[in-house]
Amino acid sequence: MLLGAGAAVVLLGLALWWFIPASPTPLTSADVDAAVQRGIEQAERQERELPPDASVAFQAISPSLATVRTFGANAGLGSGVIVNADGVVLTALHVVAGAERIQVEFADGTTATGSVAGSQPESDIAVLAVDRLPEIVVPAVLAGPPSVGADVFAVGNPLGLERTLTAGVVSATDRGISSGSGPPLLGLIQFDAAVNPGNSGGPLINPAGQVVGIVTGLANPAKQDFFVGIGFAVPIATAAGGAGGPQQ
Repeated sequence: MLLGAGAAVVLLGLALWWFIPASPTPLTSADVDAAVQRGIEQAERQERELPPDASVAFQAISPSLATVRTFGANAGLGSGVIVNADGVVLTALHVVAGAERIQVEFADGTTATGSVAGSQPESDIAVLAVDRLPEIVVPAVLAGPPSVGADVFAVGNPLGLERTLTAGVVSATDRGISSGSGPPLLGLIQFDAAVNPGNSGGPLINPAGQVVGIVTGLANPAKQDFFVGIGFAVPIATAAGGAGGPQQ
């Protein structure tokens, strides 16, 4: 009986020894470096899998874009953007001023006759009403004013190349430029995304695809019609609210 009890004590001792956890292996600097590198590589993979800001912005604004064509003495091509569920289109006033007929083409190919329902000459903004809407009206989302250095994208029809996106940053705010025949345009967003004839009236958007301004012109010290590196846009709060359109 005594021998059996002793054996049981020995076996119990062995069982307890068997279940005592081993001490963890201390981390070395090489282990830490490897873990950090794995984290960096994982973050880089995730970043590569995300679509670029420009792609996200274009996909968001694309259904709201409009092409504005004018006929008559002021025949030309401009851009516009839908800003409410009624299909109201904002564009630049100089695009449609003096036009005998205005045609608006929406993103799905629907064409309509447009008419100037409101204007703000001091900001070069026109509000267009149309006689026909696309099957699905997708108003753009309007955003607050961007800060200097913020990424922005201009979307429009430069030189007749429809639905073109160009990228840049906000170079300055509250700028003023000469409008040529009228009073200077004030309070503008200055940006460096490429704009050319045909961009006028199109949206200036942020990386989320929200409209921050309406493109109105470009710096033109050499009196050229093409891009010279600096564009200007009317802040959307001014363009939408001041011209009788929807408030931001």
